[in-house]
Amino acid sequence: MKKNKLLLLLISLCAFLSTGCTVSEVIHAETTELDVASLQISEAMLLDVGIMNFATGVPEKNDVEKTRIYPEVRMAEARYLPYHLKTTLQGTGFWGAVRVIPSEYAFTDVMLSGVIEKSDGEFVTIRVKAEDALGRDWFERSYTMQTGISSYAEYRDRSQDPYQKVFNDFANDLRAHALTLTPREISQIRQASELKFFADMAPNVYQDHLADNGAGEVSIVRLPAENDPMVDRLRQIRERDRLVIDTLNEHYANFYYGIALPYEGWRKRTREQSIAYRQVRRSAAMRALIGAAVIAGSVQFEPSTSSYSRYRAQSIAQSVAISKGMNTIMNALRQRSEANIHREEIKELSESFIAEAAPMVLQVQGETMRLTGTAEAQYESWRKLLREIYEAETGFSDAIEVGNPARSTQPTG
Repeated sequence: MKKNKLLLLLISLCAFLSTGCTVSEVIHAETTELDVASLQISEAMLLDVGIMNFATGVPEKNDVEKTRIYPEVRMAEARYLPYHLKTTLQGTGFWGAVRVIPSEYAFTDVMLSGVIEKSDGEFVTIRVKAEDALGRDWFERSYTMQTGISSYAEYRDRSQDPYQKVFNDFANDLRAHALTLTPREISQIRQASELKFFADMAPNVYQDHLADNGAGEVSIVRLPAENDPMVDRLRQIRERDRLVIDTLNEHYANFYYGIALPYEGWRKRTREQSIAYRQVRRSAAMRALIGAAVIAGSVQFEPSTSSYSRYRAQSIAQSVAISKGMNTIMNALRQRSEANIHREEIKELSESFIAEAAPMVLQVQGETMRLTGTAEAQYESWRKLLREIYEAETGFSDAIEVGNPARSTQPTG
């Protein structure tokens, strides 16, 4: 009797599963309000911010089938996400010039670097580090969020990235730390970034103006005289350097606006794929588990009645149970196959995306030269040229242009 009840229970479970029970995940993303300056801040209290391209966070031995981390997408994100952080910080009114910088040698008051630990359209985790020109670490924290059902909606505020909470959280933390600085500390940070540039251009003259404690932190030993003609000359050169960095930011802007729509499409699609993949895996595992239980229970059942009619009924029930169990396992295998298809589609989307996100060429004309390649390579060439110009005491050309294509007018995010 107990075996009969067990068999009927297993058959009922199979029948329930065969009806197909789907549970849709409805997720509403958390938000953080961005702190924005209500009054204009004195220029002397504003620190310039430089944002390095993020590290991709791709594992050294990356198994795409397991991690679903596509290096070509991460390379694009490593340029796209810093630029959006730039636009977020600029919008607060708490900072001076905010630039994406192509090198740590683009000396600035506050330097930001980051690592993309996770980014699949649904979940994002970015670890960001902030330090100042004195080499003092401000903080290093991971910021994470899960996007929601409306994160990629057509009706949303298009200026808000689906990952906006991460950017707002960091911007608020950066402002909170800056509030702990005294006016004297802010002045020292600005002086240190300038002296670092001077020492890079003219190490024989300015290298001993800063002292390094061996742990990466520096202190100001002395300041150059304001009436020193070399100081005025170097400040002019630094302005030219900033002009090139600003021009390279137009290069980053072209990249940022150019890939905004395909990148949003990629994130939206991969979010849907990730949720579907997770549901398929969950459903497949359940079906396989119950299917195995049905087969095991049915095989152990042995008809023992002397009544032919009852024996026949029990045999039919056993056959039905075994058939249901086999069908359940086959369904599980098909579900796993569908999950693999999802992963292949994600790969195809990422490859298509990176093809649209190729970097552009920057041209610097006049007394300099034509600079090509990535922004990082261009800036390295510029730094070498800058030293040559300084040493030769020649002038500068104002003709600095960004090559085609021009920046898209499409909205971001």
